[in-house]
Amino acid sequence: MKSALRSTLLCSALIVLAGCANSRVDPSEYSGFLKDYSRLKEAESISGAPVMRWISPNFKAANYKQVYIEPSQFYPKPQPTDVITPQTLQQITHYYDTALKRELGAVVPLATGPGPNVLVVRPAITAVATHTEGLKPYEVIPIALVTAAVMTAAGGRDQDVDIATEAAILDGGNNTVVAQVVRKGAGTELENKTTKLTVKDVQPVLDGWASDMRRSLVKFRSEAR
Repeated sequence: MKSALRSTLLCSALIVLAGCANSRVDPSEYSGFLKDYSRLKEAESISGAPVMRWISPNFKAANYKQVYIEPSQFYPKPQPTDVITPQTLQQITHYYDTALKRELGAVVPLATGPGPNVLVVRPAITAVATHTEGLKPYEVIPIALVTAAVMTAAGGRDQDVDIATEAAILDGGNNTVVAQVVRKGAGTELENKTTKLTVKDVQPVLDGWASDMRRSLVKFRSEAR
């Protein structure tokens, strides 16, 4: 009986761990921000992170002389909590905008609006969530599981931070979508469930997304030569 219980607990813990380790956005998590998800395929970002992505076969990066970055938005409308405040949400979109402009502006001049030969980046933050840290293998032992449950109830257990984005890339001359990407990342763990999230906790993720976009644009422009 004890052996069966331990096997059940082990399987449950492994399932939890597998879910936490998967940093690819599941289709059930799509927000609706993008108009068409059917074209998305599993891929890797230029830095090796798992993403869902589609790029039009007609996309020619060299045709675009400027890039316009639309102000990032939350989609759907976020629901602030005691841990994730409205001020933090505003700071997150502001920082993401700054990171995208810094990275892409280092490669292509920034435009003040869409137009011919302008590549338009339309980004959205589609999730910001905190949740109890996944169980570790050593916590399969029943007494450790009980201890973990007590820590969680007391607010003493680390909290994982998840953040996700969806972005559409458009031709500024005719408003045609030429690429789209869906991805997520993990921010800095919070000390417990009462610790407030700050923009610093997700800055490395946002910087990484912006850097990948810049590096991808450089790659596509060089391949077109």
